[in-house]
Amino acid sequence: RDLRELAPLEAILFDIDGTLCDSDPFHFLAFRELLQEVGFNNGVPITEEFYSANISGWHNDALAGALFPELEHAKGMEFMDRKEALFRKLAAGELKGLDGLQELCTWIEGRNLKRAAVTNAPRANAELMLSLLGLTSFFPVLVIGSECERAKPSPDPYLKALDLIGASPDHTFIFEDSASGIRAGVAAGVAVVGLTTGNPEKVLRDAGASLLIEDFRDPKLMAVLQELDPAPADKQG
Repeated sequence: RDLRELAPLEAILFDIDGTLCDSDPFHFLAFRELLQEVGFNNGVPITEEFYSANISGWHNDALAGALFPELEHAKGMEFMDRKEALFRKLAAGELKGLDGLQELCTWIEGRNLKRAAVTNAPRANAELMLSLLGLTSFFPVLVIGSECERAKPSPDPYLKALDLIGASPDHTFIFEDSASGIRAGVAAGVAVVGLTTGNPEKVLRDAGASLLIEDFRDPKLMAVLQELDPAPADKQG
């Protein structure tokens, strides 16, 4: 889908993990430590490749069943809760926004564009990350996948965000870093810009990304924003 067809741009939706910030290294370390502790894979530490292919982007309900099919779901979720607590401990004070994030947020605010954060992360994680990034007040809406009827890769979280902020999918695009998130956005009828922070370009392209960028300073993104650029709020009217 050609992003230039979205004019006039109304809204931008953001995933959080791997999109606003490179949080995957902290998730990977937490999973590797705790999975080894419980004897997963015969105690052999998971690799980054395993993490990318089997864990990244999925919500905890699905992961609990996939990683521990032999356990009662409640036991699997107990593990996930421990993992999330370790993630928050590792990320606190270390988490940083992707290059160009603050400049992009200023650009969005200057044009009064609608926005929302949409994530499969637990609410405690999402709120911590937004706080660490100084973006709590930037996002008037935060949609949590597990609080919807279905999480990503279902379109439900993105459809809910569009409804809450009152934006049209034909004048909105999404920033995502995972295949499941991109599929969710595409299924919601929204164009998706894929960030190559943690997954191979082919995986993101095959999931349906309209454009791939390295970070928010990528010249390819700058070119699109210049074409879509509505007048700054103080120059409108």
